[in-house]
Amino acid sequence: MKIELQKNADLKKVADLIAGINIALLTTVNEDNALVMRPMSPLQMDSNGGIWFFTSLHSVKIKQLHRANLSFSSEQDSTYVSLSGHGEIHNDRQKINDLWTPFARPWFPDGPESPDLVLLLFAPDTAEFWDGPNNKMLRMFNIATSIVASKPIGLGEHDLFTHLSK
Repeated sequence: MKIELQKNADLKKVADLIAGINIALLTTVNEDNALVMRPMSPLQMDSNGGIWFFTSLHSVKIKQLHRANLSFSSEQDSTYVSLSGHGEIHNDRQKINDLWTPFARPWFPDGPESPDLVLLLFAPDTAEFWDGPNNKMLRMFNIATSIVASKPIGLGEHDLFTHLSK
């Protein structure tokens, strides 16, 4: 994923945490008010914190973007990020060409000219993250220490950022 320079420290922290995580889980609410989740490949995080994806104009998810959650997870790095916000559909052909990757060809065989290829922009309002120690042995030691002490010790950083879009 390409990550642009972020406009504020909260978005920079989010960008640093999700850099290198190639799959995000997008959760929306369907017409029966049920939560629906699907894996997505992020293409870009723009300078406003918006995260761009390719999607099909005929996908049912484009009718479910008024409320959405985007989550990133790296068990290896003990990093977990949850973004709440909404999605928007864009048909900017220049941006589609700029973000095009051959990895999208199985879904869009005509390349960036595929007629049903559009962009999904996820615009986050809030971000919550958990960032533990990257070293697995250290994590295990800290968990054991926390169990003995009956309180969290050295289990990492946790924070909640609100009003990201303002």
